[in-house]
Amino acid sequence: MTIQDHLNTAYARWMEGAGPYAHIVISSRIRLARNLAAYPFPHLQSPEQGREVFSRVRRALSASEVRQQLGSFAFAALEALSPLDRQILVEKHLISPHHAQDEGEGRGLVLRDDEAVSIMVNEEDHLRIQVLFPALQLEAAWELASQVDDALESRLDFAYDEQYGYLTCCPTNVGTGLRASVMMHLPGLVMTNQANRVFTTLAKLGFVVRGLYGEGTEAKGNLFQISNQITLGPREEEINGNLTAVSKQVIEQEELARESLQKEKSAQLKDRILRSYGILTNAYIISSEEAMDLLSNLRLGLDLGLLRNLDNRTLNELLVRTRPAFLQKMAGREMDAFNRDLMRAAIIREALART
Repeated sequence: MTIQDHLNTAYARWMEGAGPYAHIVISSRIRLARNLAAYPFPHLQSPEQGREVFSRVRRALSASEVRQQLGSFAFAALEALSPLDRQILVEKHLISPHHAQDEGEGRGLVLRDDEAVSIMVNEEDHLRIQVLFPALQLEAAWELASQVDDALESRLDFAYDEQYGYLTCCPTNVGTGLRASVMMHLPGLVMTNQANRVFTTLAKLGFVVRGLYGEGTEAKGNLFQISNQITLGPREEEINGNLTAVSKQVIEQEELARESLQKEKSAQLKDRILRSYGILTNAYIISSEEAMDLLSNLRLGLDLGLLRNLDNRTLNELLVRTRPAFLQKMAGREMDAFNRDLMRAAIIREALART
C-alpha cells in the first residue's frame, strides 16, 4: 500500500472494536523515542542531516529480512504531503499535531500496511515508534514495538547511555523512552461528576490524562488518553503492567458509574441515548463537536444493550470519517464549516442506516 492508499481509507487496525475491555477501552498505544548517535537532535540538525536520518531509517526497514519479520512499510516525506493529508494522519492518530504542523525539512512517516505500526521521523526525536492496537492490549503492543525497535537498533546506532538509558530531546523521555497510553470512553464517570476525582488520583500515581489527540488537546466525546509520566527508572514491562492495572481500576469505576446511572436515572439515561440516536439518524446539519457528543451516547447505549444494531467498529470509523480533513478528502475539495456539517450528517445517517 502507498501512503495515498492509507489517506483514502478511514479504517485502521485500532478501530476494530474487539478485544479485552473493548466496551470501554478504544485503543492501546506504545510509543518509543529513539535518536541516532551520529546526528544532533532534530531541532539542531541541518536539512541535509534530517534527510540523511530519514534515508537511513528507510534503508533499515526495507531490508528483506525485516519485511519478512514485520511486514511491508510505506514511506512518505511530510513536505510532499498537503496540509490536508497531514491533518488526516493526525485524525487517524498516526502522527502528532506537532509533526503535521512543523515546517522543518527531513520530516517523514513510515507506515505498516495495517497501520498498527507508524514511525514519525524527525519529530521531537529522530524516531517515534508507535504501535496502536484495539482495546486493552498493552502487552501485545509492547511485544510488536520491541520487535520493531530491535530490528532498527540492529542496523542503526541509537544514542544510549549506560547510566541514563536512551537519550532523548526532552529530559522527560530519557531512560526507556517509553510512553504507554490507553484511550478510554468514560461517559459514566463524566455524567456522575466523578471524572475529576479519578483523574486527580491518577495524577498522584504518576499518570497523565489528556484529550483525544494527546498533549494540548481537549477531551471530546468523553474520550480520554491515560499515559505514564515517568520513563526513567522502571523497566518497560513494569510501566506497561502498572498502566494496565490502573486502567482496569478505571474500567471498574466506569462500570460502577454506569450501574448507578441505570439504577437511579434509568429514564433519563434511555432518553439521552435514544434521543441521540433519533437526532443522528435524522439530522441534516451537524457540527463536529455535537457529533462527537451524540456518538458517545450511542456507544454507551450499545454497551448497555439499549441499542442492538450497532457495533464498535462502525462507531470507531465514524470518529475518523466525520473529522474535517477526512470529509474534505472524500469530497475532493475544500469545504467551509457549513458544507462539512451537511456532509457529516449524511455520512452518519448512511452509516447508521446500514446497521
